[in-house]
Amino acid sequence: MSIYIERIRKGGLSTLYPMRILFVTAIILVIDQFTKYLTRTYMDLYESIPVIKNFFHLTYVTNKGMAFGIDFPGGIYFFTIASVIMTMVLIWYIWLERKGDFLLRLSLAMILAGAIGNLIDRLFLGEVTDFMDFMFGSYHWYIFNIADSSVTVGMILFLIHSFFIQPKTAVSSGDS
Repeated sequence: MSIYIERIRKGGLSTLYPMRILFVTAIILVIDQFTKYLTRTYMDLYESIPVIKNFFHLTYVTNKGMAFGIDFPGGIYFFTIASVIMTMVLIWYIWLERKGDFLLRLSLAMILAGAIGNLIDRLFLGEVTDFMDFMFGSYHWYIFNIADSSVTVGMILFLIHSFFIQPKTAVSSGDS
């Protein structure tokens, strides 16, 4: 027991549970899968329910492609394989950064949640369930889901970390 107390004194709880950021991944993943389940269970395909008329609707659609409906022949197989590889890369990167900056770990955990959320749909349903539908006047945004949102917010946080927080390294001029 004293080894745990010593670790907490030296580095806080992060030295005991360096991968606890994956709880964020798990929470987002549960919310994503639950909202998709509700959409598939209580809505008909292509049904649209105005939540805030002419601004936000719940609209049930599916897609076999990736973000923003990008698709091509055989795309479901490509995106499934790519998602599996990216999931493994993200878990490895989170492990490497397990004692790193919180914002970086949070961004990676959010990207991982989104990747796994849509991967589950592709593996078990052969398509991804989307339902959040925003519009601004005559402009209609792509319909998306919680997993897509998680990847987007995670990437924004990753870029903020990369450009504003990550320590800068000196670039050599090539002169030796």
